[in-house]
Amino acid sequence: MIAIIGVLVGLLLPAVQAAREAARRMSCSNNFKQIGLGLHNYHAAYNKLPSGGSGTRHHTGRLNCLVALLPFIEQQSLWEMMSNPLLAQPGESPHSSAAITLGSGTGWPAFGPALHIDIDDYRPWRTQVVSYRCPSDPGQPAGGAALTNYAYSLGDSVKRIFYNENTNWNTSPPSNPNIYLDRGSLRGVFTRERYRGFRDILDGTSNTVAMAEIATYLGDTGVIGGVLDNSHFSGSGGAQTVSRGPAILDTLRDPQRPLFYSVPESQLFTTFGQSRGGRWYDALPAMTSITTVLPPNSPSVMGFNGYGTYWEHGVYSASSRHQGGCHVLFADGAVKFITDSIDSGNTASGWSISKDNSNVGEKSPYGLWGALGSAAAKETVQADF
Repeated sequence: MIAIIGVLVGLLLPAVQAAREAARRMSCSNNFKQIGLGLHNYHAAYNKLPSGGSGTRHHTGRLNCLVALLPFIEQQSLWEMMSNPLLAQPGESPHSSAAITLGSGTGWPAFGPALHIDIDDYRPWRTQVVSYRCPSDPGQPAGGAALTNYAYSLGDSVKRIFYNENTNWNTSPPSNPNIYLDRGSLRGVFTRERYRGFRDILDGTSNTVAMAEIATYLGDTGVIGGVLDNSHFSGSGGAQTVSRGPAILDTLRDPQRPLFYSVPESQLFTTFGQSRGGRWYDALPAMTSITTVLPPNSPSVMGFNGYGTYWEHGVYSASSRHQGGCHVLFADGAVKFITDSIDSGNTASGWSISKDNSNVGEKSPYGLWGALGSAAAKETVQADF
């Protein structure tokens, strides 16, 4: 009898685990639907979608669009805390670069300090928005800041060169700014300090990815959640650059354990203990964006270790802890599960759309996945997911 009970329990446990994951996956989908509704309500209020990155002088275009969505997803109290000056509580010490006088005490200005400081003190940075977390993701804050599992889409370009001559990027202006103005590579719904509306999505809102799920980094050199640093952005001879064949990143998988990188963690982007999803409010693409270049759960790489002109370069793959793919939010508000096997074209030699590659205006080289990422490339693809 005991043996029979043991066999029955052994048969039951996998079914229970599967049921729990199904419930978590449904909860994740509902979170995304709430975010999609927030995007539409934001657009109804302002006739534009939020920018991929914006902010005050402390942020240089780095506040995530998730911040702007707070009042539209029933997070008005957190929005009020962020959008107004905040008095420091006992035990909180505002950094000298952002501290202001508030009554008889000190505190922070509206929208807080620079995004990498006061992570353990500025309350909004460490406030976890429950609907920004996937219940299947076990990641925990590595540096004090709360996390997110939902990322905005930059589209299907690896090289997104954009220099705004009216903004101080804390870098010396190039001798020829026109070299850095590559609007043809800004193909996604979101980008830095630009506000697009539904009318700008010429491929149709039901055919265009607005956001996608990302898994947080677990400190284990995992491909899912891990971002390679800029030392891996270019290969030998220039012709092997990621921009001209992003599939080269697959060579950095451990052949014995392909879900992990073969490189040491020191060659991954973990600045301030953060990586994918590491600071929910931070628009730095390595943390909170996706590109529709490599299919879900593929490697990611940061183009440059800079927070100025070059910060948008890179491949940032969608990912999740769900089996076989991840959730994707389309611009019409629909949430669909996209599998790892989605057509992604010729990632071995497909040249990313950019002036440097002399192919601005061409269709996406990354198949159906790439076409879904471009907002106005006249690629009105139809797919049965």
